[in-house]
Amino acid sequence: MASHIVGYPRMGPKRELKFALESFWDKKSSAEDLQKVAADLRSSIWKQMSDAGIKYIPSNTFAYYDQVLDTTAMLGAVPARYNWNGGEIGFDTYFSMARGNASVPAMEMTKWFDTNYHYIVPELGPEVKFSYASHKAVTEYKEAKSLGVDTVPILVGPVSYLLLSKPAKGVEKTFNLLSLLDSILPIYKEVISELKAAGASWIQFDEPTLVKDLEAHQLEAFTKAYADLESSLSGLNVLIETYFADVPAEAFKTLTALKGVTAFGFDLVRGEKTLDLIKSSFPSGKYLFAGVVDGRNIWANDLASSLSTLESLEKIVGKDKLVVSTSCSLLHTAVDLVNETKLDTEIISWLAFAAQKVVEVNALAKALCGSKDEAFFSANASAQASRKSSPRVNNEAVQKAAAALKGSDHRRATNVSARLDAQQKKLNLPILPTTTIGSFPQTIELRRVRREYKAKKISEEDYVSAIKEEISKVVKLQEELDIDVLVHGEPERNDMVEYFGEQLSGFAFTANGWVQSYGSRCVKPPIIYGDVSRPNPMTVFWSSMAQSMTKRPMKGMLTGPVTILNWSFVRNDQPRFETCYQIALAIKDEVEDLEKAGITVIQIDEAALREGLPLRKSEHAFYLDWAVHSFRITNVGVQDTTQIHTHMCYSNFNDIIHSIIDMDADVITIENSRSDEKLLSVFREGVKYGAGIGPGVYDIHSPRIPSTEEIADRINKMLAVLETNILWVNPDCGLKTRKYAEVNPALKAMVDAAKSLRAKLASAK
Repeated sequence: MASHIVGYPRMGPKRELKFALESFWDKKSSAEDLQKVAADLRSSIWKQMSDAGIKYIPSNTFAYYDQVLDTTAMLGAVPARYNWNGGEIGFDTYFSMARGNASVPAMEMTKWFDTNYHYIVPELGPEVKFSYASHKAVTEYKEAKSLGVDTVPILVGPVSYLLLSKPAKGVEKTFNLLSLLDSILPIYKEVISELKAAGASWIQFDEPTLVKDLEAHQLEAFTKAYADLESSLSGLNVLIETYFADVPAEAFKTLTALKGVTAFGFDLVRGEKTLDLIKSSFPSGKYLFAGVVDGRNIWANDLASSLSTLESLEKIVGKDKLVVSTSCSLLHTAVDLVNETKLDTEIISWLAFAAQKVVEVNALAKALCGSKDEAFFSANASAQASRKSSPRVNNEAVQKAAAALKGSDHRRATNVSARLDAQQKKLNLPILPTTTIGSFPQTIELRRVRREYKAKKISEEDYVSAIKEEISKVVKLQEELDIDVLVHGEPERNDMVEYFGEQLSGFAFTANGWVQSYGSRCVKPPIIYGDVSRPNPMTVFWSSMAQSMTKRPMKGMLTGPVTILNWSFVRNDQPRFETCYQIALAIKDEVEDLEKAGITVIQIDEAALREGLPLRKSEHAFYLDWAVHSFRITNVGVQDTTQIHTHMCYSNFNDIIHSIIDMDADVITIENSRSDEKLLSVFREGVKYGAGIGPGVYDIHSPRIPSTEEIADRINKMLAVLETNILWVNPDCGLKTRKYAEVNPALKAMVDAAKSLRAKLASAK
């Protein structure tokens, strides 16, 4: 029985790639230094999987930014503004597309399906001249082979690549991206030819868009693409991999009829209904790559249950055609439990990170072959039983409070228009009020202070003094810039979710459980293992301190329940909405304590609301109902004069705009500039929005500093579709990843643009 891994984390167990990337971007190290770190990590990963007994080991999953951008490079689909002149695409062009540079902005970045991973969106049109411009897939295959490891090279499939793209600026929005299929397939054929010549016997195409609701012409594109590739693929075993959800019946029918395809991979963790399709209509003679080990969570596999599933599948496809696999790439989970020093032994026994999941996959494959490791399976069964019965998991009072929520939809008593009037009388803000999203740059010194405090190398008194000094600097800077509604900069927080989870019951935290979000950005998701409650106030001390430093409104900064849920590793022993309601009650307690402390503007970030939207439309309404309800629970009890903000970023929000309105926030700040102002189109199409809204005026994920004129132009585009009295002026997102040398001039340009337009609006009256 064979085993397979869809993909593996690339940052390294100690975030080696993150630090190498940032050193290279800061011009502190060379391209050769970066490539050496990457090569060492790849070698280690391939050896680890080989030593564990994995038969089908992936290659070309090691991206310097993301795998879709790698495919854009492979196809030579570089937008003209980057002045690429052909040839092999190097780091300068590659990272300019990802991050922008001093003269041109980055390409749009958005969420990868319903995960917290991001990808750079390809910009395509009829004028794009595709060419084979990155040989990375072949180079990595050869690299692994030279180390004695025969891998399965992985490519983003041609149809999914086009479906994940967007029309370039200046191209009609109705442009049919699939019309470019004939233009990109010749390049795929070149890559396939080189891989065959290098000795590859298998190739994997990731076609995850097959799990979405596709129209007939989109499904036909898969049939056309693989029929066209069939002769090129002759002599290779071809795996089409899907993940993240069930494959719909029509898509399953199309997929399993594709020409030249040897094997099909399915997510059987999030796609349980796919099992029925496999049992009723899986084609004979084909390989089934059964994704029974969860690639998106950190819970140990229920090996007995998975083995039972695999045994039933073995009867359908045959022992020699069944391959045990992960449900998706392990990119979405932490690297290795061996690096954990903070978790107690009981919780560790419940978990499996990427390295442990590799072992689980191989153990299941061996068990199917009659070589079951009885001790390993027995320990797993004991851990499963321990988790179910542990008293630290269940809190009856929390469960009762969450159950009692079902009788109300938790709406504030007064409509948003009347609330905004009451708030304006209290806050006395100018038109086009300026604010930022929350965080300010996280300096090396600031990180050192937090690190030393956690390690108990400095006293609490010294820590508070250092954080107070940082808050004071941030407040003073904002006052000097003349920003209207201030933030304290969040110097006490390394991560917006981790900070709150550390103060809530039912959460556990890792020392090195880092997961890549985009580029070099890594997050350390909390683990929600039990019922959630708030033992003590979490932010009141810092927010009150910051407010005492200024007469201007100071925002209290919270992370919303849906975002905490979606950016955590969530318990899988109860429905997600039940956990979300518990978190909402905890945040509600905090909101009401902030209000009592005199904080009149409270921001409850829901950056990940759209991220959690199910991939199938039939499941949207249920998710949005409980997610929006959870947000409303947090602030239902505040006074009309308390202004509730929320923030969202880096997703496509247009299709859920009515649910965003239903959240009933007083003000929403939302990413807009990096996505080329896509958000504004929904207002051009006639959607009426009566609350305050701040579409971002510049992209904070690029080091590029916008001009006052550029920002004023963006604001004017907003004023064309939004009322002056509801429009706010703010960046796309928080500023923690930027340097003060970038932040200061960018914020000055933002404030100057707002003031200039205020003057013009006043003179026009």
